Amino acid sequence: MTEQEAKLRVAELTDILNRASEQYYVGNESEISDFEYDRLMVELEALETAYPALLSPASPTHRVGGRSDNTFEKVTHEVRMESLQDAFSIEELRAFDERVKKEFPDARYVVEPKIDGLSCSLEYRDGVLVRASTRGDGDVGEDVTPNVRTIRSVPLKLKTALPFIEVRGEVYMSHDSFEELCASQENNGEKPFKNPRNAASGSLRQKNPKITAGRKLDIFVFNVQQKEGGEELTGHKQSLDYLRALGFTTVPGYTICDTIDEAIAEINAIGDRRGSFTFDIDGAVIKTDSFAMRREMGSTAKFPKWAVAFKYPPEEKRTKLMDIEIAVGRTGVLTPTAVFEPITLAGTTVSRATLNNQDFIAEKDIAVGDTIVVRKAGEIIPEVVAVAAHNGEHPRYTFPTVCPACGSEVVREQDEVAVRCLNPDCPAQLLRQLIHFTSRDAMDIEGLGEALVTVLVEKGLIRTAADIYRLQKEQIAGLDGKGEKSANNLLEAIEKSKSNDLYRVLFGIGIRHIGAKTAKLLAAHFGSMDALLNATREQVLEVDGMGELTADVLLKTLAMPAVRSLIDDLRDCGVNMQNLTEVTDTRFAGMTFVVTGTLEKYDRQGINALIESFGGKAAGSVSKKTTYVVAGEAAGSKLQKANELGIPVLTEAEFDEMVK
Repeated sequence: MTEQEAKLRVAELTDILNRASEQYYVGNESEISDFEYDRLMVELEALETAYPALLSPASPTHRVGGRSDNTFEKVTHEVRMESLQDAFSIEELRAFDERVKKEFPDARYVVEPKIDGLSCSLEYRDGVLVRASTRGDGDVGEDVTPNVRTIRSVPLKLKTALPFIEVRGEVYMSHDSFEELCASQENNGEKPFKNPRNAASGSLRQKNPKITAGRKLDIFVFNVQQKEGGEELTGHKQSLDYLRALGFTTVPGYTICDTIDEAIAEINAIGDRRGSFTFDIDGAVIKTDSFAMRREMGSTAKFPKWAVAFKYPPEEKRTKLMDIEIAVGRTGVLTPTAVFEPITLAGTTVSRATLNNQDFIAEKDIAVGDTIVVRKAGEIIPEVVAVAAHNGEHPRYTFPTVCPACGSEVVREQDEVAVRCLNPDCPAQLLRQLIHFTSRDAMDIEGLGEALVTVLVEKGLIRTAADIYRLQKEQIAGLDGKGEKSANNLLEAIEKSKSNDLYRVLFGIGIRHIGAKTAKLLAAHFGSMDALLNATREQVLEVDGMGELTADVLLKTLAMPAVRSLIDDLRDCGVNMQNLTEVTDTRFAGMTFVVTGTLEKYDRQGINALIESFGGKAAGSVSKKTTYVVAGEAAGSKLQKANELGIPVLTEAEFDEMVK
């Protein structure tokens, strides 16, 4: 094939594939099968590899991700990406209407669902996507263009080639994609994302666009930020219709309303059908339609005066409690779970919810057969709120007196709400402990997730954490679905974990009250496992934040023969027992940070690790000892307490400046 022939074929394939994406994601139809789409994509990739000059910004091969030098450079928004003021009652909506109608009696409104995702700006020049950026703090965001190009509902080339247009949308993850991602993370031994919004945020900010491409993100566009050329736009509904004509997937179900009563009725209608959406919404938005009115109304320091976001109360439903199941955790704690007749909450079917502990059950006066109220407020795990009606056939549920896993007597220690099995050989605890030991926050053994650990335990191949380091290739390769290559990969990951830092080993052992943060503090303070094993109570209490109860539990656990034997076995297997983390930059020494809300650039684990790497302390609650609170979007009670105590509050951008 000549270069000219390749050029014509590339143009043809680009047109076919972009049209197919638009039909599928905008029109909900497709003229070609997924198999044919993939085959044409492979052909296009091959041609662009052979003729690099033919690769254009509008090429659909960007959808599958590729190499990127994306370092999330800062982007200053020419038009500020404002947030909206929240309303939680109909009275607040009517007050908003009164403020608008006082100036503009003829104002009309547009009501639309408020998508629960991550705001993103898309910029097009001559009809081609040239830049995508996150909202950030509204004034400054980050360049995520390579990742956004992988989102198939983002048009790489518009139907009409305007000189320039910038639009704003919400990147989100559908319920199906979220469940698929969580299942994959659990199979890989990773901690699943908490909810679709966090998943979308984390996926959009991946350094490798191929990872983003595999996360199946979507976008709804809901605003024109600025544009040059094309149709003159005078109102919001007209602009949304125009965006659809350009090839964008716009926010669904937007409706024009002449009065506030019509707007409230539409908000209620959206609330009634929110469970039928394939994506999460966290409210509905009411906006003044006229752009001229918007310009005159302007904005406050924080919010536009021409719009407000109504937040729905948490969704609650009644159902019948069929059973209460007891699970035994790695520390022996018995945890009750309610099993009830399936109900649909927030678009997903649920049949289980946590009951917390024995006191919770007693307080709610819960019995099997009761009609209970279950709530799901934006999180994946539902909760039991109350008993709506007692059945009367069963007495109030009481905890078992023996462990359901091993039959040993269970106890409730003084000043604790937990009921606990104290048998160190309890099979349920052994399994959970091994799963914890291999997890990402502990020894982080890639490929050794919950499912595989369970199989290894059931086959009798491992009983203690040290047994993991004695596994042979033949044992792993003989398991279902595992071949020689998988066995080699797993053994490499196990070998790699031997050189982990001391705090991972300490956290992995699974000592009550010793989380990852405390393990890091202990490792840094004592420097080695031997020093910690020989430490006195007074020396342990010298560790920052160490309380007497935690110190006593730590020393009691480390003195147990079984724990000493495990540590010796791990050492004999070559597992590192020295602290390897050395703080060379101590700019945050003596400072305590509390992070709250959703951040654009960091996940909670990442920013806490960064704070600690500079010698600071990352705390979970605000107190008078807190130096700074770093507040992202939707910051709640911690931000409120910081303001009450007069603690300085940093935006994410201000924290970044401190890091720089």
